[in-house]
Amino acid sequence: MAVVNTSRSAKIGSLLRYSALILAAALFLAPFYLLFRNALMSEADLGSPRWHWLPPTWEWGNFSAIFNDPALPMTRSLVNSILISIFQTLGVLIISGLAGYGLARIPYRWSNAVFYLITATLLIPAAVTFVPSFVLVSSLGWISTLRGLIIPGLFQALATFLFRQFFLSFPKEIEEAAFLDGLGYWGTFWRVVVPNSMGFAAAIGTITFIGAWNAFLWPLVIGREQTTWTVQIALSTFLTAQSVNLSQLFAAALVAIAPLLLMFLFLQRWIVEGVERTGMGGD
Repeated sequence: MAVVNTSRSAKIGSLLRYSALILAAALFLAPFYLLFRNALMSEADLGSPRWHWLPPTWEWGNFSAIFNDPALPMTRSLVNSILISIFQTLGVLIISGLAGYGLARIPYRWSNAVFYLITATLLIPAAVTFVPSFVLVSSLGWISTLRGLIIPGLFQALATFLFRQFFLSFPKEIEEAAFLDGLGYWGTFWRVVVPNSMGFAAAIGTITFIGAWNAFLWPLVIGREQTTWTVQIALSTFLTAQSVNLSQLFAAALVAIAPLLLMFLFLQRWIVEGVERTGMGGD
């Protein structure tokens, strides 16, 4: 009887777990379903009081319309967002990675003081530094240029902090073997440390890429001309005081999230590895 009760309890527990997972998956996928559904519906169907699980008519022309609109440089906006996100991600990985490694491994009298100063900048609200950053970029003549959109985001204090904490836990034995082979700090970093830190770098790079891709306020202020619009600025043009084009807005939003989904699919193994190795996901 005890064996039967134990087996029944195990089945009930498995059923509850799978039910919870299915519910969580449904809640997670619901926004993507609504986005895909609305992107392929007409304005009349979207405004209809009747609910449609699938579009009554599949309006694939919504996608061509957003790219053929002469008043909306959607293609250029996507290219700008891709360039900005890639260069900022590479910049953060290289600059913050080098800074974190130097603070963690290279003996220096003021290394702790420098680390504390970098960490203290995390306490400063972004609104406080926004105006000085804008004045600096404006004085350099970088308004409406990709330089003004990319360069201010090439270094992040949070990424430096995370890199330092990661390198503090990096096995010193591997580095010592590299030093015995004649490699200095520079060679050890690029030939030994970096190849063994790809999982963590992928996790940091993904977070940085998503942040750069979704940035709105800074590109709105700096990218005043259409040639420097990002995809987020282009999306905002569908919602104006004069008109609201929901079907094309959803189509453009679906196009805008496609690069993020593809990046996650390609890097998910490294991302999960980086989260597991650093404990970013919690206990």
